[in-house]
Amino acid sequence: MTADPAVLRERDPDFIRETLPTLWLFASIWHRAEVRGLENIPESGPVLLVGNHSGGNMTPDTGVFTLAFSTYFGVERRCYQLAHKLVLQMPTVSWIRKYGTIEASHENADLALSEGCAVLVYPGGDWEVFRPSWHSAQIEFAGRKGFIDLALRHDVPIVPVVSIGGQETALFLSRGEGIAKAFGLDRLFRLKVMPITLAVPWGLNIGDFLGHLQLPAKITQQVLPPINLRDRFGPRPDRDRAYRFVTRTMQKALDGLAAERRLPLVG
Repeated sequence: MTADPAVLRERDPDFIRETLPTLWLFASIWHRAEVRGLENIPESGPVLLVGNHSGGNMTPDTGVFTLAFSTYFGVERRCYQLAHKLVLQMPTVSWIRKYGTIEASHENADLALSEGCAVLVYPGGDWEVFRPSWHSAQIEFAGRKGFIDLALRHDVPIVPVVSIGGQETALFLSRGEGIAKAFGLDRLFRLKVMPITLAVPWGLNIGDFLGHLQLPAKITQQVLPPINLRDRFGPRPDRDRAYRFVTRTMQKALDGLAAERRLPLVG
């Protein structure tokens, strides 16, 4: 199956240009957003940005990074963020397509990289984004190595993007794996979780299908230096070894961000 090139045309530089100042101001005030190390991203050409994922379906880390990327590189440089199909169908966030959010699939990622774009992927997906809040400082990719294959297939650098604070925008109590399995959600919707959270305005929130209002937790992100897998591991890298290296590198950086924080929400 090949991706429809039209999916990339939903990104709207004019919309980004018009809304960027207001949204970045909001992120700066509400989340005291701080994104460090953007200079580590190659100035041009395709690049695979690999992030840890937090905050449930509202994913504030994605919004903060996308705003910072567009501010730093300009709205004309194309950056696409992969998201679950159900997130794209949420009526409250339909506008994110104009910022470059597309359905997560191998085909869409291949298409965007082949056209020279930056692509932001979250290997942990729903498993990581709904991890309990007390796992906030843990990288939890659940052994998913597709991003390694993607980087090798297109011979592009991996640039890790490590974030903390998103798992404090609500109180994430449980992934609800047993509920998801009992209702066959993996088979029906590719969902391995049915999360249980305490979130505004719902109180007890099961599923997060309608999203929630984010608590004003401080979001801090660190962009790490690029990793060229073939330069580091040779012409045919072992994917397990490469996966361990990337996740260890990200965990070390996340430990550093966690050590800076004094209190939940406050940062």
